[in-house]
Amino acid sequence: MLTETKITKKISEHKELIAALFSGLLIAIAWTFENHLSDALWVTLHLVAFVIGGYAKAKEGITETIRNKDLNVEMLMIFAAIGAAAIGYWTEGAILIFIFALSGALETYTMNKSNKEISSLMKLQPEEALRMNGDQKEMVTVSSLQIGDMIYVRAGERIPADGIISRGATSIDESAITGESIPVRKTENEEVFAGTVALDGSIYIEITKAANQTLFQKIIQMIQSAQDEKSPSQLFIEKFEGAYVKIVLIVVVLMMFIPHLLFDWTLQESIYRAMILLVVASPCALVASIMPATLSAISKSARAGVLFKGGVHIENMGHIQAIAFDKTGTLTKGKPEVTDFHVHPDHKQEDVLPIAMAMEQDSTHPLAYAIVTFGKQQQIGTSLQDIQVSTLTGNGISAVIEDETWEIGKPDYIGYEADFEDITKQLASEGKTIVYVKKGQQIVALFALKDTVRKDSIQAIKLLKQHGIHTVMLTGDHDLTAKAIAEEAGIDEYVANCLPHEKVEEIKKLKGKYQHVCMVGDGINDGPALATANIGIAMGEGTDVALETADVVLMKNNLSKITNAIHTSQKMNRVVKQNIFFSLAVIAILIASNFLQILDMPLGVIGHEGSTILVILNGLRLLK
Repeated sequence: MLTETKITKKISEHKELIAALFSGLLIAIAWTFENHLSDALWVTLHLVAFVIGGYAKAKEGITETIRNKDLNVEMLMIFAAIGAAAIGYWTEGAILIFIFALSGALETYTMNKSNKEISSLMKLQPEEALRMNGDQKEMVTVSSLQIGDMIYVRAGERIPADGIISRGATSIDESAITGESIPVRKTENEEVFAGTVALDGSIYIEITKAANQTLFQKIIQMIQSAQDEKSPSQLFIEKFEGAYVKIVLIVVVLMMFIPHLLFDWTLQESIYRAMILLVVASPCALVASIMPATLSAISKSARAGVLFKGGVHIENMGHIQAIAFDKTGTLTKGKPEVTDFHVHPDHKQEDVLPIAMAMEQDSTHPLAYAIVTFGKQQQIGTSLQDIQVSTLTGNGISAVIEDETWEIGKPDYIGYEADFEDITKQLASEGKTIVYVKKGQQIVALFALKDTVRKDSIQAIKLLKQHGIHTVMLTGDHDLTAKAIAEEAGIDEYVANCLPHEKVEEIKKLKGKYQHVCMVGDGINDGPALATANIGIAMGEGTDVALETADVVLMKNNLSKITNAIHTSQKMNRVVKQNIFFSLAVIAILIASNFLQILDMPLGVIGHEGSTILVILNGLRLLK
């Protein structure tokens, strides 16, 4: 039963594409077996192809015409197909319907696919919360929470609403909001956000924002708003379509009678010439000028590990003048690594490192994982087992080993050691996180950790700058770390301490200055900026929301592929311009020849369909 439901759902999602392909199959059957079919059956196959392939576009065209009180290209394509059939050219009319139906089906599929990030986002916000009612706790829906309500969040739970901690303390995973992988310690009177996770402590939160006004909800709203915005080129095309349809239809109607009245044409000749005009003036070649070239470029890019979600995105890619990068998980690996390890002169690495590994090995904290990984890379093992580790809330951990107290934590808690003062200042200035190891009353070692820059990031930035593209880094991290990463990667400028809505504002500023702006990110917090930019690029290992919101996905997480995509886009744009110029020139020649009574229907069909085939073949060159 479940399988049947899934199949039915899939068919429903792709019904336009299935209808278009089925109409194409009917056309192919009718054309292949034309000499073996009766006239009635041959015509019936074309009629069925007309209805199945053209239903969705005809419905859309009629609906839009009634709603906007303006004709559109959908209507012109239907009229052209009917006109071709009216003078006996059933196959040409059916092919016209098939090409247009296929393009519409692909557009619908892409739009449906791009909307799935909203459902992915909604899964991250709890639907229920524990509200305090005096000393009692009651489970209520998040939507029923009011400003001033007190809620209780246990360790390991996701926070359901924005508010301020009134009691308790915890480390919070804010990656859903800031994109930063390292948890942030939050205590009383500090702000917390819906969608983030309380890791190691239970807290009481006073609600400060209504459920529909949380920062998390604003992320969703910004994505929806940005996706609904139409690009200037799209608006221009829509205006051009309306004018084009009106001009063609007016000229066709006039041609049915004016030549008969002014040039002594017979009424039959005038109507015949009008039908030829309707066929040759239909934008079939113009549609074919773009789609095959676009699909070829998309296929070529996909083989190279760059997935475009639509033709408009690969077209815009070649116009990019500035690119903004998220830091964590995009320019960097997204996980902290030990970059430096210094041991006090009175102690040895082989004595200190195994103990640090043993203390950290059962922790899920990113810094602990990095320390253990570093020890393994140094081929250091530990035979210490069953160590009782205590958590120093928000500051580190401690353990008693062979009657000695060992502590690992941040300098502010552990204290400072004169022998490590200079190196600590130097490492901190490089944007690194410092962790001390203390034995008894003496600090015996320090770890310096940093989210390291990807190897391909530096090369990618270098290539982009060679192409005259301005590079910017937008990060939720603090200024010191942001500056260090930006300098290491070769970024032109950076903006630190960016929340999601601030990233959107920065993208808008860049668009005002550079017009065509690209955003590259991997996290939920990057979603609004990805949707706001002219082109949004997501890393293949990023969150589902980033992958669905973005226009382009780097499947292999290689930033240098961006320059390859730009080259492909620029080549595709050249081919499209060639095709458009050629198809318009052919249409102009065919129209002029028809007015001069040089062109008959067979030659008109050959010229029209021939130009379509040529532009398709030219577009397919991009597959090489």
